Amino acid sequence: MSHVDTEVRPSNFIRNIIDEDLESGKHTRVHTRFPPEPNGYLHIGHAKSICLNFGLAQDYKGLCNLRFDDTNPEKEDIDYVNSIQADVHWLGFQWDGEIRYSSNYFDQLHQYAVELINKGLAYVCFLNGEQTREYRGTLKEPGKNSPYRDTFVEENLELFEKMRKGEFKEGECALRAKIDMASPFMCMRDPVIYRIRFAHHHQTGDKWCIYPMYDFTHCISDALEDITHSLCTLEFQDNRRLYDWVLDNLDDFQAPNRTRQYEFSRLNLEYTLMSKRKLNDLVVRGLVSGWDDPRMPTIAGLRRRGYTPAAIREFCRRIGVTKQENMVEVSMLDACIREELNEHAPRAMAVINPVKVIIENYPEGQVEKLSAPAHPTIESMGERELVFGRELYIDADDFREEANKKYKRLIQGKEVRLRNAYVIKAERCDKDEAGNVTTIYCTYDDQTLGKNPADGRKVKGVIHWVEATSAVPAEFRLYDRLFNQPNPAAAETVDEVLNPKSLVVKHGLVEPGLVNAEAEKAYQFEREGYFCADSKDSSPEHLVFNLTVALRDSSN
Repeated sequence: MSHVDTEVRPSNFIRNIIDEDLESGKHTRVHTRFPPEPNGYLHIGHAKSICLNFGLAQDYKGLCNLRFDDTNPEKEDIDYVNSIQADVHWLGFQWDGEIRYSSNYFDQLHQYAVELINKGLAYVCFLNGEQTREYRGTLKEPGKNSPYRDTFVEENLELFEKMRKGEFKEGECALRAKIDMASPFMCMRDPVIYRIRFAHHHQTGDKWCIYPMYDFTHCISDALEDITHSLCTLEFQDNRRLYDWVLDNLDDFQAPNRTRQYEFSRLNLEYTLMSKRKLNDLVVRGLVSGWDDPRMPTIAGLRRRGYTPAAIREFCRRIGVTKQENMVEVSMLDACIREELNEHAPRAMAVINPVKVIIENYPEGQVEKLSAPAHPTIESMGERELVFGRELYIDADDFREEANKKYKRLIQGKEVRLRNAYVIKAERCDKDEAGNVTTIYCTYDDQTLGKNPADGRKVKGVIHWVEATSAVPAEFRLYDRLFNQPNPAAAETVDEVLNPKSLVVKHGLVEPGLVNAEAEKAYQFEREGYFCADSKDSSPEHLVFNLTVALRDSSN
């Protein structure tokens, strides 16, 4: 009998490992964790890890912890802690029990460090940073032992206690594991496991002035929480040796079924940066409006832009889980949100580049109420009310005085259908001094309302519109890729690959029913794209709509 839910899900090497562990009896349950560092907002790459760790726990009816890797207080902030919790919830997942912090284990971590010192497996080193790098060697040359490597255990215990009491300066010394300076793996050449930092910690305050390093903290935290499968990205593959070394040499973690680390390829997405350090630089320098700028690849940014949790989860499912590094086309992410919104987003009309239309044979002062479906195929969404009158606005690109046969919109002397309304014919137009059309004069046929006009007339072109007196002014933020190169991480500087047209602002009009549009809820603006009201800047008094995604892939 399978341990996993019966829903068909793509298999991968991690699922195969879990299945083998459960079948062999090595583990009787699945317990994963998601361990973000609270030094920035989560991005789409973290979404892959969230969906993997929480998704496996769900599928195998197991547990998943949310644990903050908070060992670097200088770069961490409670705002990041809160945003990460919000992102995990928004994606549709719930962690097991209380939130964990690596700082919860600082007392135990300190005792485990003392245990290593007592076993002669850790020592206090007074080499400075430059000297430490010099002694470490290179990928081609082995390192050499620190002159402090053979300090007696008793002295190391005293020195480490002085470190804990704050009797040394930052950078003056560090606690290092005693492993192998000739190891072919750099991470095994006596890595630092504790360093001095006189920094206030958002969870422990000023209790500590020494903080454990990630590689020492992570494996012990996993073991203390009884994690069965510790999933990391490939850059931690070599570090698995240190992960195992630490646990191998601590008495509490000798069980044969203890936690093991497994690595998978991180998400590399075209036109996207996945470095929180570089993303933070964009925020600090004001090149974006914040971590939740809709051009950012952060989960908060995607949410503000109108992406849905279901679309992101589907994207993570499609890209799969492998050990092979690759670059994912951004069109795959766009396709996921486009498919999701095409099925679920209500329809509306918005005119982004408005030009006035006057229907000369429509009675002056008269307006009428028309009905249109909120969605073309989902009847349960109901109907929406439109206002029609003598003066309308259409998009300026939907009118030509002359055009070839491929142009299916309004041409002077020809007819076009207004979406969910009448057929109109363009008779003439006014222009300004620059030659731009300012007003189009039309006539309409009052027998052509609806999908099945009484006269059976077939008009090829259909355009969208809004009625002039009832339409609501709106700002449209048209977002494009933040970078103009597929691999911005390869550029010498971020500035040289920034897309100067990543945000274009337009001012136009929307149908009146959108005045109270719900923030972050996407609408299909017919023939324009998917948009949502901005969660920060939009209000009934000043509507602001963000472009979520175009109706089709513009790269094709």
